[in-house]
Amino acid sequence: MTDNLQLNSEGKLKHFLTIEGLQKSLLTEILDIAESFIGMNDQQIKKVPLLRGKTIVNLFFENSTRTRTTFELAAKRLSADVLNMSISTSSTSKGESLLDTIRNLEAMFVDMFVVRHALSGAAHFIAQQTASHISVINAGDGQHAHPTQAMLDMFTIRQIKKDFANLRVAIIGDILHSRVARSEIQALNTLGAAEVRVIAPKTLLPAHVESLGVNVSHNLTEGLKDIDVIIMLRLQKERMSSALLPSESEYFKCFGLTEDKLKIAKPDAIVMHPGPINRGVEIDSKVADGPQSVILKQVSNGIAIRMAIMAMAMQKQGVAG
Repeated sequence: MTDNLQLNSEGKLKHFLTIEGLQKSLLTEILDIAESFIGMNDQQIKKVPLLRGKTIVNLFFENSTRTRTTFELAAKRLSADVLNMSISTSSTSKGESLLDTIRNLEAMFVDMFVVRHALSGAAHFIAQQTASHISVINAGDGQHAHPTQAMLDMFTIRQIKKDFANLRVAIIGDILHSRVARSEIQALNTLGAAEVRVIAPKTLLPAHVESLGVNVSHNLTEGLKDIDVIIMLRLQKERMSSALLPSESEYFKCFGLTEDKLKIAKPDAIVMHPGPINRGVEIDSKVADGPQSVILKQVSNGIAIRMAIMAMAMQKQGVAG
């Protein structure tokens, strides 16, 4: 169901809801198109007319800074009109009222929804229910998926490391609550990374995590050996329902990335973080701001990747080549 829903009858991207079910060739096409948009950052006029006359609605039922602003910038650089809606989840926790919101927006003749929601599957639900000419981009749904974040991270890795084939990537921290981790693992495995390793305490790993195609370590010192790319995750305290950790300081001592622990990885290893960063909890400031950190590069790349995905999803309407 997933891949059919995301692709049109010609196999082109219509919705971007999850990495799962998408072919390596399509993910590579997204990365290649994003590459063509990167050069715009150096131009005086940072705009192309690909989506002129189209209306994109940022439908955020959950708070966001980087994701919402980079989606807005990406849409504007494609010359689209942008409507930003921040909606409290309290009134839309039921599918019916969510559908009411969608129907009202459809009546305004919009072309795309960019959706962030606390409930897993919300973007899929909207894609299934919405009018056939509308594309839906998942900007994060519950603990399920955050595919554009995964793709901007893949883009950043490819920029620096060139090829995925020999890469060993460690994802460290709160895997259990992380929609980013799930999408990263799917993207890395699809693009052919040599190894994906998750490093976390047992309480912060989902059951049967190995079935996602990862190796598991509960020890940061051992887990960082031979690693080329380190992806740190924040502790998602707002999603934690019980005492999964003794304390933040205890967590930092065991699983926080410090300069000394970074030395265990390969000397040219890069450090990534999807943000927001909890400094002194999962990562030391000296590492976050250090020479091996590419955290701000990730934010910059987020604009190009989101431009590429929106342009590709609109291809079906004949507005992008």
